[in-house]
Amino acid sequence: MDSKLANPLHKYFRQPAIYLKLPSGGQYWPEDAIKLPVNGEIPVYPMTTRDEITLRTPDALINGAGVVSVIHSCCPDITDAWRMPSIDVDAVIIAIRIASYGNTMSFTSQCPKCSTIHDYGLDLQQTLSRIRMPDYHIPANVEGLKIKLYPQPYFATNQSNQIQFEQQKLIQAIQDTELSDEIRSVEIKKHMEKIVELGILNLTNSTEYIEMPDGTRVDNKEHLIEFYSNCSSSISKQVNEHLVEFNRVGAVPSLPVNCTECNHPFEIEITFDFASFFEEGF
Repeated sequence: MDSKLANPLHKYFRQPAIYLKLPSGGQYWPEDAIKLPVNGEIPVYPMTTRDEITLRTPDALINGAGVVSVIHSCCPDITDAWRMPSIDVDAVIIAIRIASYGNTMSFTSQCPKCSTIHDYGLDLQQTLSRIRMPDYHIPANVEGLKIKLYPQPYFATNQSNQIQFEQQKLIQAIQDTELSDEIRSVEIKKHMEKIVELGILNLTNSTEYIEMPDGTRVDNKEHLIEFYSNCSSSISKQVNEHLVEFNRVGAVPSLPVNCTECNHPFEIEITFDFASFFEEGF
């Protein structure tokens, strides 16, 4: 049998289900990380069975490799998802969910007034249209320095998950009464050092450059790491405050609902882990 013959089933292969205009508009992407069409809209394909299995593999989700694999599969114009700007990650993931399972997704939430638990429908297409790009153009003025921030790449964003993991390990070490004081002290120090290291990397990967009062701009990553390792805590805190605000502006908007029991209005914060987010009918 000639393996070069065209597969007669080719016409049944998956096709683009939707086209996505990235929140970033293609800004902050390395040129070789995406093939952006002229109209700025990338095709998004439904997931394959392999993609669904990948998203149910815990290790692949923790280290980010599973998410990157699925993005490459469903968004072939994205050639290096590790380097995609963080502002586009949620939009791409939501678009893949829409392409695979449709526009509607249900969330279970409890009314803060009467405690009724109910399922609420979320229009993902509408959610996509409400995602905003923070304004990164104006540098933050921090104690005489102009610090130009920008969205960090996905591989760096994934470090935030590692920080949370280390924080959980730290809490466990503190609470573990079966450990001797000496071993507990070693464990606490190890996780504290890791948290600090990841925090410095988070600041560095979010900084395009720092401009000094004399106009000198520093963008060397090693110099930025050294700076954030040795600057006053007040500078780090102020930079973090700016990053928190950028994250707030660019976050997936909350879902406004009215309680089905008492009609009390409240908002559901849209947070998700990738495994459950891609369960059909979730």
